[in-house]
Amino acid sequence: MKKITLFLAAGLLLLAGQVGAQDLHLGLKAGATLGKIDGQDFKDGFNFGIHAGAFAEIGLGEKWGIQPEVLFNQTKTEVKQDINAGDVLNRATKGHLNYLSIPVLLNFKPAKILTLQAGPQFGILMNKDNSLVQNGKDAFKSGDFAIDLGAQLNLGGFKVYGRYNIGLADTKVSDVTDQSKWTNQQIQIGIGYVIL
Repeated sequence: MKKITLFLAAGLLLLAGQVGAQDLHLGLKAGATLGKIDGQDFKDGFNFGIHAGAFAEIGLGEKWGIQPEVLFNQTKTEVKQDINAGDVLNRATKGHLNYLSIPVLLNFKPAKILTLQAGPQFGILMNKDNSLVQNGKDAFKSGDFAIDLGAQLNLGGFKVYGRYNIGLADTKVSDVTDQSKWTNQQIQIGIGYVIL
């Protein structure tokens, strides 16, 4: 996965070098994350978290562009009270996972004020919450691969966005057992500002 991330970063740098300075913008963003881990061991429903980070907008013509981002992204979850936790989960019912998320979005502007976005997101787990999982090393994978879909309003230098991302079925965050199918889901709402 590190090689894929480095390859994407190198490709974006080469692409950024080929577009004019007027087609490259940098900014900061922050907002709310409504996230959940979908699986038989977890309560259904979204929990409040936060996200914050930086983004770049790389124009590829009048309507198209690429928007790579680096975000701190928090997912909170609750374990069902009535499950038999066994050796996998301890008796604590709440926990959170902090990810360094790297989405690479394809932007399409049907109008100057509106941008539609879609693309892959790779998440690197920064903590393993030992109050939720007894063996933090093995319970969650160190990475998560998801698909993002969303829209953004362009209000001068300000951006207002909403996004939904879902972990892909073949990249589950569970490393515990094949019977526990856990996938990450998030709804993100936030604001950004172009600083350069």
